[in-house]
Amino acid sequence: MKKRIMALLIAVTTVASGIVMGGIDAKAADLVIEEDITSLRDSFDAAFEGETYAGVSIVGTELSDENLMALVTKHFNAVTLGNELKPDAMFGYSNGKAPELISYELNGEEFMAPKMDYSRAEKMLDVIAKWNSQNPDKQIKVRGHVLVWHSQTPEWFFHENYDKKEPYVSKAEMTKRQEWYISEMLTHFTTKYPDLFYGWDVVNEAVSDGTGTYRTEKENGESLNNDTHGSNSSWWAVYQSNEYIINAFKFANKYAPDYVELYYNDYNECTPLKSNGIIQLIEDVKAAEGTRLDGFGMQGHYTLQQPTGGQVKTAARRYAEAAGSVSITELDVKLGSTLDGSDEALEKEYRKQYYYFKEIYKGLTELHDEGINIRTVTMWGVIDCNSWLQSSNNVGGAASGSSRQYPLLFDDNYQAKPLFYALCGEDMPQIKKTEVDEQEADLDVEDVIVVEDNSNVTDENATGNDTVEAQVDNSSDSTTVLVIILAGIVGLAAAVFTIKKTKK
Repeated sequence: MKKRIMALLIAVTTVASGIVMGGIDAKAADLVIEEDITSLRDSFDAAFEGETYAGVSIVGTELSDENLMALVTKHFNAVTLGNELKPDAMFGYSNGKAPELISYELNGEEFMAPKMDYSRAEKMLDVIAKWNSQNPDKQIKVRGHVLVWHSQTPEWFFHENYDKKEPYVSKAEMTKRQEWYISEMLTHFTTKYPDLFYGWDVVNEAVSDGTGTYRTEKENGESLNNDTHGSNSSWWAVYQSNEYIINAFKFANKYAPDYVELYYNDYNECTPLKSNGIIQLIEDVKAAEGTRLDGFGMQGHYTLQQPTGGQVKTAARRYAEAAGSVSITELDVKLGSTLDGSDEALEKEYRKQYYYFKEIYKGLTELHDEGINIRTVTMWGVIDCNSWLQSSNNVGGAASGSSRQYPLLFDDNYQAKPLFYALCGEDMPQIKKTEVDEQEADLDVEDVIVVEDNSNVTDENATGNDTVEAQVDNSSDSTTVLVIILAGIVGLAAAVFTIKKTKK
């Protein structure tokens, strides 16, 4: 009886610890990643002759998930920080009110600006730098994301005295602020982490979906009084021209080391109207004096219906010819809207997903064989349940949040999905459910009392496309579950005490 009670205590406390430790599913926390499958980074090295990074985005809350990070270090040789290098993060998410002003130096003069907070990004970069020092043969590089963006930049940044209630600053003052910010970001991070960054997204999403020309402050009915914006551009509100884009690439060229590649990045990049606008932006930047633009980032937020693999290939060739190189920087794919929740329907969608990714992979390898520089293919997240597509968002490429999505290479249990093999250039494996072994805690099988975990708790800090946090709906209240579990532990302890007392 004592062995049975102890087994139950071990099982219950294992479930409890899985909930307490960051909200990761207790069953998933006990899994080990698949060691016998091909490494994606090795597959890319073979297919692209070592010239293309296998990339992935991660956010700070995922660092504590050992299985997720094991997938990162096994399969990828480049990462993008999903949120932690964006302007709002660098100002400590003080979106409503600017942090205290402190003195900086800019071009030999004192410049007063809000105090920057490097801590979130450095926490992640320290982990990557440590991995690199301990694994010199499996280095991981970083893509900086992003310096200039209309979204996730606090509105006060554009106003006099850094107060959104006051008028916009002049173009001359805004240019000083822009140079200060870009110089601080590039100098700080490339000095503290030399050779870690292979590139930076200098400007993000500056072309309008509706017009195919430059994004303005009048994209929709969104108020410019909001703390941040999803569509409207306060950069354009100040300049009324693309001057801020040209300046951004001038300043990035001035402060970035030569080995750091500089990119423009955008979504809906395969639609003809917007594609023409992106090409125009690239040409405008490259024609300006003192700028440097090394490549274009196709975000790659696709569906199974559009764009087609052929359209992706055509667009990639065109962008590489205009910009010098092309990357897919935020790849994920939304499934069909008719999933009925059955295993059969999901397996059918997985097959479609495999063949869709296979067509994209085929096009990219063919472009490489033509001499096109495919710099990186980056997935926007590691495991499905953490994807930003699980909830609604008002920025480009987002999902409505009305249906469960399966957009990434690995499922919620850290297992490779069929589309993973498509990006490895391999045949589609047989689709089967993942079986999770029950933890036996080194006890005899007949003495183990199985406690089934139905909590289905997921990490609420999901990867954002270009959003601070995507909240994933939980099927149960983890607090309630934890109270019940703790109550059970107390009850079991009382039972042990009663047994001992009876034996006495």
